[in-house]
Amino acid sequence: MKKKIALITGATSGIGEACARRFALGGYDLILTGRNSERLQAAKAAAEEYGAEVLTLLFDVRDRQACQKAVASLQDKWAEIDVLINNAGLALGLEKEYMGDWDDWETMIDTNIKGMLYMTRLIVPAMVARNHGHVINIGSVAGDAAYANGNVYCATKAAVKAITDGLRIDVAESAVRVTNVKPGLVETHFSVTRFHGDQEKADHVYKGIEPLTGDDIADVAFYAASAPEHVQIAEVLVLATHQASGSVIHREL
Repeated sequence: MKKKIALITGATSGIGEACARRFALGGYDLILTGRNSERLQAAKAAAEEYGAEVLTLLFDVRDRQACQKAVASLQDKWAEIDVLINNAGLALGLEKEYMGDWDDWETMIDTNIKGMLYMTRLIVPAMVARNHGHVINIGSVAGDAAYANGNVYCATKAAVKAITDGLRIDVAESAVRVTNVKPGLVETHFSVTRFHGDQEKADHVYKGIEPLTGDDIADVAFYAASAPEHVQIAEVLVLATHQASGSVIHREL
């Protein structure tokens, strides 16, 4: 029996890396993508410990031609992807919108929206043709409502929700399933990236609350993928216990 294949973007850290381990543990073979060769090989080695066969693709999802080349390189069984996890994404900066950094905006929009669209456009047609497949987009609670100084990041995650909902409508005549997983406060490399490497600022984000982990979100993604074929987990909002929304967090200080 052919093992299922999951392609995970942004698999070199955080939720993507956790998804690689969880899906490997669940019996999938994996295609892992990322921009950092060393981290990509580490993610590959970790997944292989669970018995998965792993193919790595080194490219940046912001680069449409690189995405096209990477997907075109897939041969034989690797071309039949069962689950696409559009995980690659990031937040940069925490400034008021009128003081935002131009380059941060470009990077977030190109990664969180356009990169997801590129991979969806390249992989979903084959899923529809086979009448089988599952797209899991990693959104955010930030896509439900803007929070202070989160403006453009929140907008990109609102776009993830709209694009995910739109895809679900567009493939409704097929057996392809579409899921939006919306995490709240997750302690990964996310905040270090947002604050451009400032670990002290990043640590403050999680002060006084036990946040979610990448493994928590990976478990949710795997649950969605493991549901019976007639069950489509359309959207899941996952928050830490003391988090009520993107902006309401109770901290024990």
